[in-house]
Amino acid sequence: MLLLGVTRIEQRVLGWLSLVALAAATALTLSLAGAGGTLLFGALTVDAFSQFFKLVFLLVAMLVVIASLSYYGKSRHQHEYYCLLLLATVGMMFVASSSDLATLFVGFELASISTYALAAFDREDMRSVEAGFKYFIIGALSSALMLMGISFVYGLTGTTNLQQIAHIVGEGISGSMTLALVLLSAGFGFKMALVPFHMWAPDTYQGAPSVVSSLLAAGSKKMGFAAAFKVFVLALLAIRAEWYVLFAVLAVLTMTYGNLVALSQRSLKRMLAYSSIAQAGYIAIGFVVIASITDVASPEGLSVATFALGSSLFYILSHAFMKGGAFLAVGAVAYMVQRDKSPLLDEDDIEHFAGLSKSSPLMALCISVLMFALAGIPLTAGFMSKLLVFSSAINAGLAWLAIVAILNSALSLWYYARVVKVMYWREPQMELGSVPMGFVVAVVLATLGTVVLGVYPAPFIELAMHAAEALM
Repeated sequence: MLLLGVTRIEQRVLGWLSLVALAAATALTLSLAGAGGTLLFGALTVDAFSQFFKLVFLLVAMLVVIASLSYYGKSRHQHEYYCLLLLATVGMMFVASSSDLATLFVGFELASISTYALAAFDREDMRSVEAGFKYFIIGALSSALMLMGISFVYGLTGTTNLQQIAHIVGEGISGSMTLALVLLSAGFGFKMALVPFHMWAPDTYQGAPSVVSSLLAAGSKKMGFAAAFKVFVLALLAIRAEWYVLFAVLAVLTMTYGNLVALSQRSLKRMLAYSSIAQAGYIAIGFVVIASITDVASPEGLSVATFALGSSLFYILSHAFMKGGAFLAVGAVAYMVQRDKSPLLDEDDIEHFAGLSKSSPLMALCISVLMFALAGIPLTAGFMSKLLVFSSAINAGLAWLAIVAILNSALSLWYYARVVKVMYWREPQMELGSVPMGFVVAVVLATLGTVVLGVYPAPFIELAMHAAEALM
């Protein structure tokens, strides 16, 4: 892509070439859905779990590219942008297939470094530069913590292979893994945006270009969960009693803090950022349930653990459509406001969405569906996701955790419904032009995915459960 950028090829063609490449990668991933095997002497694994996450990353990347056709349609730096986006996607896919801590870290850094640059890609906008800088500084710290945790695991086990680590830990090791668990939790917690490792997310999501915010929330965050599931569920399952309390506290703090702070936000990108933090808390319930099971080796324990993991995976797929579409929809309105030079301070201020149902009925409808889905309203992907995850907690005897999650979900309905109210019951504050076609197509596709996962979830739940079985 970089080489094409220095030729005389039309810049707009690069986006279409990226979309074709991602579509081809998606077709190849689907063709290998039932395959299994290893590469690079066991450092990479192709199984249902890795293929599931690769599909999530590729779908998110395609939605972002479609929207970027409009967002960066006239930019002179499209070759750099699409190159970074594709590198970030490759890094995420590398993490999904990693069976070794070394390759996992390399994939993590490839995706992270690419997204650091993407967050600061709008160099004329100081907020974008600030977002990228904050993301880079805190990301570098988290990488150092993760690498230190990996070094402790290697020192205690003598290997970086996840399967061999699981075998050694299962037989008992000399020394405590507590410090390694804390360091790894901090490193992965940064990418997953779990409290208290979330501080980068609101500023980065708000300041970064809207299409990049969508990639970070719907794609990069899922890479953190893929890595954490591989390390904690695959390699360190034998010492789950040591990370049970850790993840229980992180899950409750994350969902509660995210929802409470989201209530007072006027910037919709910032509100979605805190909402994304809360959603990470719901997904983290899967870790708590798996860690709470005393005998995973028994058929009953394995069944409960697999259901919990599969529920979290289905939530990850649903969240990719819901949150990715929501950021792109908000970004579309912000793009129009910025183009028309609104007098208000922030282009994503909630006041700009007043009367959107009159100026852009389709965009208002899509935003409404996505907001209600994030709140967990029936017949949407959000409802099915929360139903599965909360049920997994109840099945494991963690009714208290399910109650906390349900109360948080009810709390979130207020700030999601406020957006819908403003769009349909308020008079427009300014006249907005037509929404760029790239944004429209991407948002409509994300909304359709959200509805399909809610109305016809069975095959996708089966896909998630199959992926969970492959890891367990």
